[in-house]
Amino acid sequence: MIYADYNATTPLDPEVRAAMNEALGATFGNPSSIHSAGQAARRLVDRARAQVAGLIGAAPDEIIFTSGGTEADNLVVLGAAAAPLGDGKGIITSAVEHKAVLDPCAFLQSKGHAVTVLPVDRDGIVDLAALEAAVNTDVALVSLMLANNDTGTIQPVAEAVRAAKTIPVHTDAVQAAGKLPIDVKTLGVSLLSFSSHKIHGPKGAGALFVRYGTRLAPLSHGGRQERTLRPGTENVPAIVGFGKACELACTRLEADARRVAESRDHFEAQILARLAGTRVNGGSHRLPNTSNIAFAGLDGEAITINLDMLGMAVSTGAACNSADKTPSHVLVAMGQSAAEARSSVRFSFGRDTSDEEIDRAIHWVVQAVNLLRGVRL
Repeated sequence: MIYADYNATTPLDPEVRAAMNEALGATFGNPSSIHSAGQAARRLVDRARAQVAGLIGAAPDEIIFTSGGTEADNLVVLGAAAAPLGDGKGIITSAVEHKAVLDPCAFLQSKGHAVTVLPVDRDGIVDLAALEAAVNTDVALVSLMLANNDTGTIQPVAEAVRAAKTIPVHTDAVQAAGKLPIDVKTLGVSLLSFSSHKIHGPKGAGALFVRYGTRLAPLSHGGRQERTLRPGTENVPAIVGFGKACELACTRLEADARRVAESRDHFEAQILARLAGTRVNGGSHRLPNTSNIAFAGLDGEAITINLDMLGMAVSTGAACNSADKTPSHVLVAMGQSAAEARSSVRFSFGRDTSDEEIDRAIHWVVQAVNLLRGVRL
């Protein structure tokens, strides 16, 4: 199989698996216990916290462990509205955010909170002028993703922080972490969420960066873990795996990004040259691994199924929305019609994707599209 759905999830790195197996063995204590078994587990969590913080340039005690990106996003959106810095309880976000941000925003709106959804241009870039116009004392949070999961489009988050002035800014960096260099000090954000299984770590672990002085209300209660923001006994093996994945990402990021970008660009150039009626969605400022391509007149789901039968795993967008038959809200927000949005397929590559697999993928995509168009080869 050619796996080209790295934006959905990534294979577990062998070094991550080894670290988790060690944690699953002798270190079984509860990290909150004061005896030696508990403190051995606490040391593993502390080491992982430092490794996770290192990937984004944060201090270890600014990291809150969660079960993944969705929980981290919900903790930000709902927690900021419940414990704002001032009197405001409103939220500003964009039309191309992940549902993990948009759905809690919609929930807040149903409870009477003001929610402003910023438009984007045809490349999926947020309108910063609209952000500046929306900023007022009634706003508790701005949430703007760093890179889009469907198209890979990178947002001007640092500029958004300046436009937001004193309002805390959260960025969903689930797709960006491990693919782009991230420094929370340079970005200037108050909050940043990311996830383990997107960077060759285990599922079920994620993190939220919370800058010193940023106020949030917890979503659950019953313990003092994770600065009381995420109470409950920590998933030590998953956290250990997450930490190891972040450590590996720090050392491999630059080389991986360069090689994957070259492979992705070759893939796109060949598909556009060999197949008429194709277009890349998202402009040029994108994640190095992501290619979202529209195939005019075809259904992206039909292409996905045909490629799966050939042995290639791709998607039509976020795995979380696979049961939703409506067209991608991201592509529609970028000004595409429902038919245009449905014609698109997302290809996302990773550090394990070989040159031979890229060439085979090109052949299979051309074969599948021509078959669906009734073109004789």
